[in-house]
Amino acid sequence: MPEPAALLLAHISDLHIDGSERAVRRAARVLRQLGELAVAPDALIVSGDLADHGGEEEYRLVTGLLADSPSPVLICPGNHDARAALRATVLGEPVLGTPDDHRPVNRTGRVGELTVLLADSTIPGRPEGHLDDPTLEWLDAELAEAGEGPVLLVMHHPPAALHHPALDDVRQHGEHRLAELLSRHPPVAGLLCGHAHTAAAGVFAGAPLRVAPGVTSTLVLPWERPGAVFDTDAPPGVAYHVWSADRLTTHFRVV
Repeated sequence: MPEPAALLLAHISDLHIDGSERAVRRAARVLRQLGELAVAPDALIVSGDLADHGGEEEYRLVTGLLADSPSPVLICPGNHDARAALRATVLGEPVLGTPDDHRPVNRTGRVGELTVLLADSTIPGRPEGHLDDPTLEWLDAELAEAGEGPVLLVMHHPPAALHHPALDDVRQHGEHRLAELLSRHPPVAGLLCGHAHTAAAGVFAGAPLRVAPGVTSTLVLPWERPGAVFDTDAPPGVAYHVWSADRLTTHFRVV
């Protein structure tokens, strides 16, 4: 039987659209680059912090920017996002006007043979991340449904230290619960995250862990410039993930 064709996923994160010309210009630059590729990605994954303050006007700008994507867009929220406003604007879901509007934004997508689980790792009002019980229950059920099929898990907060003190204080905590859950299912193809504003690669619970570079800024590593945190002049970046022959390969590019 012939192998399925390779799947190409573009992955961006941390647009932090705040209404400023600068933020919009940087995001538009990335979307324009994706539109100029010789081959359109099979999907565009945006791993959180679409807006900077979670305001509806910010999300209207985000919606306009993402309308230029040449590929279907898959989204999970970040700690700067507001669940109800994100649902009502970018995701186009009805506003319920109830506490249900503030429930975790967990969504399932399909890209070719891949099941893409977009999990909400946010804690409303806090910068650090955590997968709450409803989200873990949802993940457990979705992983069981996927069975032996390949699964990508997308979250905003990395569940592992990236060796920057300011960042590691606000990464995803309680990660042992996620690791235990993943151990009960066939291995996932990879975990895709944002939040760190730096291209990074590692391993979590035996699976590839990939962190997208930031669109709005780039993390300054402690051994590069001690005391600095973000470089707002560095160019925005994008990760390209290729799924082929049961393997995830990642290329990082600045735009």
